[in-house]
Amino acid sequence: MRTPNLNVGARTPTINPTITPRINPTIAARPTIAARPSVDTAARTLPSRIGTMSSTLRVRPGAGVRSTLPYARFSPNLYPACQYAMRGPDGECFDRPVMSAGGGNGASAKKGKGGSGNNNAQAAVNLRAVKNELVAEIDGALSNADADELARRHGLERIASQNFPLLGGTIGLFRIVDNRPVDTVRRELAADGSVRSVQLNFRYFLQDQKKASTEGDAAQYAVAQLRLPQAHKFVRGMNVTIAVIDSGVDARHPELANSVADSFDALGSKEGPHTHGTGIAGAIVAHARLMGSAPEARLIAIRAFGAGSKGAESTSYVILRGLNYAAEHGAQIINMSFAGPKDPLIERGIAATAARGILMVAAAGNAGAKSPPLYPAANPNVIAVSGTDAQEKLFAASNRGNHIAVAAPGADIFLPAPDDKYQITSGTSFSAAYISGVAALIMERNPALKPGDVRAILTSTARDLGIPGRDDQFGAGEADALAAVTAAAAAPAVPLASASGKPTGEKAPALDPSADNASVSRALNDSPPSMASEKSAANGAK
Repeated sequence: MRTPNLNVGARTPTINPTITPRINPTIAARPTIAARPSVDTAARTLPSRIGTMSSTLRVRPGAGVRSTLPYARFSPNLYPACQYAMRGPDGECFDRPVMSAGGGNGASAKKGKGGSGNNNAQAAVNLRAVKNELVAEIDGALSNADADELARRHGLERIASQNFPLLGGTIGLFRIVDNRPVDTVRRELAADGSVRSVQLNFRYFLQDQKKASTEGDAAQYAVAQLRLPQAHKFVRGMNVTIAVIDSGVDARHPELANSVADSFDALGSKEGPHTHGTGIAGAIVAHARLMGSAPEARLIAIRAFGAGSKGAESTSYVILRGLNYAAEHGAQIINMSFAGPKDPLIERGIAATAARGILMVAAAGNAGAKSPPLYPAANPNVIAVSGTDAQEKLFAASNRGNHIAVAAPGADIFLPAPDDKYQITSGTSFSAAYISGVAALIMERNPALKPGDVRAILTSTARDLGIPGRDDQFGAGEADALAAVTAAAAAPAVPLASASGKPTGEKAPALDPSADNASVSRALNDSPPSMASEKSAANGAK
């Protein structure tokens, strides 16, 4: 599979130049909330693949566009193009060749006669998981000493274990300490009376790609395509909490000032902020020189991805910790800009999250047209988002499939990067982040809406692209923030307990472009009812 070539024509900025930054310099920085779930870790750092990430390529603005943004740079290539020898039987890309049954010639897995197909399929499964690690649900009554004894009985080392309220059970992470086959150990552990389920510790990867060309365009075409300035005249995501399960976020970046309400490191690492997590946060809440899709939303920044051989990666156990934290700390939306295999443990976590009425959005993936559905996007409880470019065509690397719900810009996106810098990057990761922000606009406009209602509004108001009607590339089409907010205002009544003091049964008022959109910049030490208000940037410009 060849690396996609993105040929992006010259673009003219369409952002209203009268819109000014809305940061209030008098608002204090937010403290980090200290509450954390109880976890016992036995000398655990994720495998040695976790290291330092950096990006040094510089970007200059494209011809005809003058950039005022300093130190633009590319993000690292976190999901590289996949060579044929690296692709498994189901189309997924691995970090080394998938060997034939005998392992002698290094050939990639192929379908053929005999039993080698099964062996190749098993090799592909093993490559998708962390070597010699198992995740098991164990009896919650076991003490740490009991869990360690359980591990010793089966030739294992307990790396970590904790109770997950989201699942109502205790999950342990174990490592095989001898050379026995993983399948043998898994069967033996599953047969133990103290164990309820056992699976591999699968790997997940963030979904962005290094830009193919060396030119950059500082104009945020995504803002115009999504009709964000028009939607922001009415709502900006205020009082909606979005959890971002990703790599590290630079909460001190001017674009993200006063937006990160809480943070949690599910890795327990010492890595600093990362380009991907900072870019995802910017696509949602940027509010200085750039414009995110929901600039007033509150973020829970959950670090679940650290440096690996193919870029930033995570595992089943760590992602479950992130899901659990988000669900336990008030997230209304969870953004998951990563992809991996179908994973029983994460599927269970997503089902439990959906049962709590939490909306989930995920990147479709960057594995291209021949890729099988990737997860969590392919889970029916999740809104799967594909990517578009400045010409409203499909982002070349974007996954397709009948699970795609909606599309959003994902090619050559201008976003914040750590250390007050900016980046031009591509990937369905950022398409998903934009949709998470648009969902926050819908939920601010009508807090009574449930996840299914928000999905229906996003798809019914999307602008049809490609062949007429729903298709496997764009789903229902590209999201339209203004149309979605307008539809949300006409949706069912907002209950008294969910909204802002309106009597039960009173419908949300119709959108009035002349109305003042009171906005807030929040300091974390203020509770929501006592937040200081200020004029929104858009209306202040008027």
